[in-house]
Amino acid sequence: MKAKAAVFMGANNPFEIREYELIPPKPGYAKMSLIASGVCGTDIHIHSGRLGGAPNTMIGHEFVGRIEEISEEDSKKYGLKVGDAVISDIAVPCCKCLLCETGDDANCVNMAVTSAGSVDDAPHFHGGYGEYSYAPAGNLIKIPEGVDPKMTAIFACPAPTAIHGFSLAEKAGVDIKTIKTAVVQGLGPVGCFAIAYLASAGVENVIAVSGGVDAQKEALAKDLGATKVYSLKNDGEEKIAGEIKDMTNGLGADLVYEASGNPKAIPFGMDILRNRGVYVVPGQYSDSGAVEIRPQIITFKALHIIGSSQYSFCDVEGYVDFLAKNPALHEKIAALATCYKVEDVNKAFEDAKARKNIKTLLVK
Repeated sequence: MKAKAAVFMGANNPFEIREYELIPPKPGYAKMSLIASGVCGTDIHIHSGRLGGAPNTMIGHEFVGRIEEISEEDSKKYGLKVGDAVISDIAVPCCKCLLCETGDDANCVNMAVTSAGSVDDAPHFHGGYGEYSYAPAGNLIKIPEGVDPKMTAIFACPAPTAIHGFSLAEKAGVDIKTIKTAVVQGLGPVGCFAIAYLASAGVENVIAVSGGVDAQKEALAKDLGATKVYSLKNDGEEKIAGEIKDMTNGLGADLVYEASGNPKAIPFGMDILRNRGVYVVPGQYSDSGAVEIRPQIITFKALHIIGSSQYSFCDVEGYVDFLAKNPALHEKIAALATCYKVEDVNKAFEDAKARKNIKTLLVK
């Protein structure tokens, strides 16, 4: 039996659709059939040449699938069985470096990934852009019964990314339950989940700020819990900053979450924070250019700036737990997806780059 794979051929080149023979998984691994696999902003950066990526590989790291084969030994060891829907976590930390040993394996300095390897080498389906995937059983997170796995795929990477940023803030002494006003910059997948997360935590004012004008995205942001949505194009920085000050008695936002990926968001995010405000910055994931800031704002406002790039296995578990505890959000999350067949990957990337979709999924 053969299955299709979308093969990365280098920056700015079309993906090639190939077929490879399916084989049994080796010990320690599981074979999974595709339910849905997300197109991440990271993948777009790779395809656009802003991040490294070797040709003749299968990129993609948001694979949600159903286990078709797993050994009895691995099934018992990891509590998984044939038929389980799972998220495949791509990260393989070394567990030996300073970061790993001090509880932050998301920032492991020797990080490996499960998707490494040429598609020419069996079992061929190493990454996320195929009708099947093979991954270490220890990297799989089970999706509980009652939680739709296709819906789960929408935030399979964005949610753990957002959650890890919040967890680093928590380690730095930030208690989300004490935050009254939070601003999320960007209405992509990470920003949308951050809105839902903050709203579910009981933050009184969850303000979303987008660059352009998109009525659908604005409506979805409100559905996910945003109390106010601004457009920089329509409203402008001065108006938005003024209204944030008005609603906070002249102080500014307690927390700003940067999820836009636009370097120009950074100076504005710093401006709208209050003294001792917290700026969580997971959105600047590629070199999109430089931006001028006024560093004295950091000093005089005593700002707390927290960078966050990767996420840990426990953050994926945290996402699955979040979904299980917030069933009212499931239908709203499901509405964010636009689906494409694996063989239509080039159209999927074209539309994702044009920002036509909030979340782009590849399906079987």
